[in-house]
Amino acid sequence: MTDHIIVERSADHPGVQIIRFNRPDKKNAITRAMYVTMTDALTAADADPDIRAIAFLGTEGCFSAGNDLGDFLAAAMGGGMPGEVIGFLHALVRARKPLVSGVDGLAIGIGTTMHLHCDLTIASARSQFRTPFVDLALVPEAASSLIAPRVMGHQRALAMLAAGEPFSGEEAREAGLVWKVLEPQAVESATLAAASKLAAKPPEALRISRDLIRGDREEIIARIDEEARHFAARLQSAEARAAFEAFMRR
Repeated sequence: MTDHIIVERSADHPGVQIIRFNRPDKKNAITRAMYVTMTDALTAADADPDIRAIAFLGTEGCFSAGNDLGDFLAAAMGGGMPGEVIGFLHALVRARKPLVSGVDGLAIGIGTTMHLHCDLTIASARSQFRTPFVDLALVPEAASSLIAPRVMGHQRALAMLAAGEPFSGEEAREAGLVWKVLEPQAVESATLAAASKLAAKPPEALRISRDLIRGDREEIIARIDEEARHFAARLQSAEARAAFEAFMRR
């Protein structure tokens, strides 16, 4: 358990479990312990009939800057992508309850790709979605190489995942990554309102509808694992070491 992830429920939003990044001093960079807490929260939500929707939120001006590189590399250099990351991604894909997310500000790396697994995402106009995988001599993760081209088309997916181009909140909406774009102060309340509306719907009908819309989860799990194998190999490469050394010198 870590206080860098707050898992809570609100009396104003019955049936909604909130998973909130709470490490603003580090731009909500995600450690392995934070992944474990989020995975446990998703697993518990699936088993709790009183939870009917899940909302991911960050802090003002930042959703998440992605992996905490020091924590991530300490594990990854010894044997590939950390198991805590893979465990979270699998839990995200297999989540049985609707997933809603609210983004204000930075959303980097997995802070971007996790929204491909959310059912509704609301972002502020000042949000910036960016995935600098190739800049670090790595490859996409979270099955983004499979889902993003389907959602965005080839060119916008390549611009985001390979070229590392940043997308504003409005550009992300146009690309299909985001449902709505609002003013920063409205993002959290609108995200929780959307989650509440889903939580109030007939749960079994919603579950079946969501399964039909999302399609084959095993295909997505297989792509996550395939990407992870490439990711692990890339981490051992000379160009990745050079890229990370250059990044750390900034």
